Amino acid sequence: MDKREAVGSWLSGPRAAAESAGVDFGYRGEQLGLPEEGPGSVARPGRRMGALAVDWGLCLLIAYGLITDGYQQATGNWALLVFFVMGALTVGTLGFTPGKRLLGLRVVGQDTGRVHPARALLRTALLCLAVPALIWDRDGRGLHDRLARTVEVRI
Repeated sequence: MDKREAVGSWLSGPRAAAESAGVDFGYRGEQLGLPEEGPGSVARPGRRMGALAVDWGLCLLIAYGLITDGYQQATGNWALLVFFVMGALTVGTLGFTPGKRLLGLRVVGQDTGRVHPARALLRTALLCLAVPALIWDRDGRGLHDRLARTVEVRI
């Protein structure tokens, strides 16, 4: 291995270095038995972030217009509460929030296919903490999805 390959593997990250060494990671969702592409495949990060932005914007509008009546300092706190209630209720009953539905995503249980309300409550509480959502596994699931045993898939 010359210096260029060593620096290139460092810049590309450990996954690229392992793949060049012959390790096969497969595709996202392969370990979960999900298809590689199309309906039922693991949702990509861009769509997930877009759905989160839509949901957060909706919660900000609700908090600003209905709860705080324009008092901007409290709007963020109330929006987080609205986000928690909306996420726990809609994911626990329908399997998606308005933002997820708009972008063609759905949350399913890893083993049953349906999200139990207690799992939706746990998932939403961890999502509100934000740190578990920033830690991802190789299938693209956040720590909040792993602990709640859920998967966000494309519709």
